Amino acid sequence: MTVQGPKTILVIVDAPAFARWVPWLLEAIEKRPGVDVFLRIVEAGPDNGSSTLATLLTLEKMLLRRGRACGSDRLSRDLVEQRAMPAAQKPDLVIDLTDRDDSHAGATVLRPLYNGHPGETALASALFFGGSPHIAIERRLAGSEGRHVAVSGTASLEAAAGIGGGIEAVASRVVTLVLKVLSESGSSPSLAGASNLKTVRAIGRGDILAYSAKGVARAAARAAYHLCCHGSHWRVGWRFVKPGHDVWTRRDLSGPTWNVLPDPVDHFYADPFPLMWKGRDYVFFEDLDQKTGRGIISVVAFDEAGRPGPTMPVLQEPWHLSYPFLIEWGGDIWMVPESSTNGDIAIYRAADFPLKWERHATLLSGLEAADATIIDHGGLLWMFAVVRDGVGGYSDTLRLWSATDLFGPWTPHANNPILVDDRTARPAGNLVRRNGNLYRPAQDCGPAYGAALNFMLVTRLDRQGFSQEIEGTIAPNANWPGRRLHTLNYNGRLEAIDGFVPRPKMKMAADWVDRLYSPGA
Repeated sequence: MTVQGPKTILVIVDAPAFARWVPWLLEAIEKRPGVDVFLRIVEAGPDNGSSTLATLLTLEKMLLRRGRACGSDRLSRDLVEQRAMPAAQKPDLVIDLTDRDDSHAGATVLRPLYNGHPGETALASALFFGGSPHIAIERRLAGSEGRHVAVSGTASLEAAAGIGGGIEAVASRVVTLVLKVLSESGSSPSLAGASNLKTVRAIGRGDILAYSAKGVARAAARAAYHLCCHGSHWRVGWRFVKPGHDVWTRRDLSGPTWNVLPDPVDHFYADPFPLMWKGRDYVFFEDLDQKTGRGIISVVAFDEAGRPGPTMPVLQEPWHLSYPFLIEWGGDIWMVPESSTNGDIAIYRAADFPLKWERHATLLSGLEAADATIIDHGGLLWMFAVVRDGVGGYSDTLRLWSATDLFGPWTPHANNPILVDDRTARPAGNLVRRNGNLYRPAQDCGPAYGAALNFMLVTRLDRQGFSQEIEGTIAPNANWPGRRLHTLNYNGRLEAIDGFVPRPKMKMAADWVDRLYSPGA
């Protein structure tokens, strides 16, 4: 449904569910030209579970967030009076955030569903008992009884603190998906009838007590861990393998034993990108200092015998850098590192390879984008990146741009965002071609950030559409011990991955843990 000319949009929300994220939705819609947005609050039913949820959110705000603001925080009704729709005016579109099913005669209706159910208590129950729910934006056209799922997705909870943080993360993607519906037209698949929906279990007082006890135990465990260990520690694995024996071909981590790139106790290495240049192998990677929490780009060069040399810093900025995507263009080597905290996607030229890099151009600006990955396909350059608008997870919203030249201009895809999915959106390395097919590795962030890596077959990539299918998943195992894995790259002979392991702050203990997590041990 494309909004053309002045439109009147009414957002309806249950009184107990009027939270900080609702004005975010109003403000996002108002950025569309010619749109008037109004707000209406309705009283909730007596048994919708809102009081129990309010208790849980208050407890979390005190104990978990220590008073920090969150999108699930409740608001007063002052905004409602400012946004009230005149009695004589009728909406063209209703965005119904309540848990009831009103007809809203004469208007098209959009309604978010969480695992098939509407309303905030359904969202909170889904988060409490099952993790991030499937989000569907149901659409019912004016004058029609039929309902369709216009768009759907799943939000990443990697940055969410508790149920309140989960509500914020999911709600932020509801905003994204509603805006997508307002920007698109076309038919959609029918929504299954209510008889196919699972029963929602409400959060009870006993659940809150058990949740609180577990929360205290988890907080104590985290405090003990951070006292003796760094919060996170990624490491880089590498090996030389012949074509046809790499991970993309085998679809597993077996084969030659992985070598671990040695790293200091207080630094972690991640996002490895191997490159052969003038007959010599290199691996570029994120080098993060645990003391400052800021990453730079470093490189290791391999000698003729295949032995890695010392780690050498090659690119530093006042902001965090990671994911050093590399591409050859016009006879030069170029790098597009992640610089999301600087709000842009920039490209650097190797002025003196491999140690000196110069910023050449800004490809895109004014966005919080991560893990930009470029591929030449179908006569165009395509750039994938996950984008976040300051709220929610970092790994669920995939956007796509195309260009005829590496330096742009880069044109947004007509269907952006092309994907909202915490399991298959975030890039995990170079796209590859095998047997005439195009594949992309994608991070599986459903269980946790970078928990595993999915092999995605790209079934469509053009200016009108994008689609992909999962063909397999790999996760850490005996061949590559650890807890997570989120990058895979191969230059035709040198293959590199990364992974997450515990890292004690004391070197003696760190050496013992490294032996424990040694591949092939």
